[in-house]
Amino acid sequence: MEFGPLAAVQNGDMIVLDAEKGLLQLEVSDEVIASRIEILKKQQPFIKTGGYLELYRKHVLQADEGCDFDFLVGCRGADVPAHSH
Repeated sequence: MEFGPLAAVQNGDMIVLDAEKGLLQLEVSDEVIASRIEILKKQQPFIKTGGYLELYRKHVLQADEGCDFDFLVGCRGADVPAHSH
């Protein structure tokens, strides 16, 4: 997903990182984040893409979800049998 909270980070913002709790939080109000993201969206030029870039933009999960393609979730691991040729 484009324009998540990290896109709204600006110089001087405080960010809380607590590895034990799995927390990464921007210390800015939800209203300020929404406002910043709207500004970013208006500044974003429309770029028609295709190929791998479009595939990446539409289907790669966020970091907290594994940075993998969304259509591969549940299709990997030891419990998935290998393909025979």
